[in-house]
Amino acid sequence: MDRFWHISWTTYGTRVAGDGRGFVSNVSAVGGGREVRHNAPGTDRDANMPCLERHVRDQMLADPFYLDEEQAAAMIGQYQETSRIRGFELCAAAVMPDHTHMVVGVPGDPDPHHLRELFKSWATRALKKQWALPKSGTFFTAGGSVRRKGDEEALRVAVIYVAREQPDPLEVFVSERWLPLVAEYDRARASGAP
Repeated sequence: MDRFWHISWTTYGTRVAGDGRGFVSNVSAVGGGREVRHNAPGTDRDANMPCLERHVRDQMLADPFYLDEEQAAAMIGQYQETSRIRGFELCAAAVMPDHTHMVVGVPGDPDPHHLRELFKSWATRALKKQWALPKSGTFFTAGGSVRRKGDEEALRVAVIYVAREQPDPLEVFVSERWLPLVAEYDRARASGAP
């Protein structure tokens, strides 16, 4: 594969701008000026802006949408199918009640935002086959995150992050290629190693 991407997005209304757990969204710069987005890897996100959170929640079309185990399994199955059909390498994927992550390798250099929307649209189709759309009219928020993994170490870190460091995963997938790395990580954790 020529490029590897860490892709993620949230479900509708579950992590809005202002959220105390942290969020990635445009906010006003300190002292005014252009809006900024604090989303560089390894840096703090914006968090705990109650007035902004209240404003955003007041604008929502419906209650937040949370995934369940059956829906998570349908999404992981669809990620695998989309990857197989497109000739991608799905390294790892995890679905939590309020968001999803995946690490995927692709041939060439496709637009990563298009890649994210491709997976998101097929996940939506998979969900709509069995469940009605929520009152908001969507399962997911607009946008999400795409992060290129530029070397093997960054790729390994991303696979472990997705496969083992997500809170309360409903469903996790790890490809055969990455199972030894994940098993090694599990053994190290079980032995108390950092």
